[in-house]
Amino acid sequence: METATTALTFRDATDADVDELVALIESAYRGDDSRAGWTTEADILEGQRTDPEGVLEVIKSPDSRLMAVEREGRIVACCQLEHQGDHAYFGMFAVSPLLQGAGLGKVIIAEAERQARATWGVREMQMTVISVRDDLIAWYERRGYRRTGRMTPFPYGDERFGVPQHDDLQFELLVKEFAQL
Repeated sequence: METATTALTFRDATDADVDELVALIESAYRGDDSRAGWTTEADILEGQRTDPEGVLEVIKSPDSRLMAVEREGRIVACCQLEHQGDHAYFGMFAVSPLLQGAGLGKVIIAEAERQARATWGVREMQMTVISVRDDLIAWYERRGYRRTGRMTPFPYGDERFGVPQHDDLQFELLVKEFAQL
């Protein structure tokens, strides 16, 4: 029986992947297509989630990797890993809406954590999540992340990050400490 996690290939994204990655990220978070999955932000943000320049910047950054996850030659998910000293930052996480809820996200975040530890020897993974995303935060908590209560403001007025539909948006830092070997 084939599952969403069958025959996955993890690789670093390249310049040639930019358009496909932007389409994937947009479909996972914005617009009506995103409503097929559970990670949609369509009710709290309109407009774009990312753009080709932002994706290319992550691909080109020397301290960052954009991991593309393929199945049957098609990119079905992605995530950013950025080395920041003793920790790694996890971001730009997207899973195709039609594959959400089947366990693919768990496999990807576990592989991202494994790669960050193996490549950089980091002691923890950090991420920021929009604080009103209770269901998403709960999902990360089930993966071992903890809320820190440390907030940073949402970039209101910068439409590169979307057009807010609420006036109370902010990012909360989530942290997962790795057991020391």
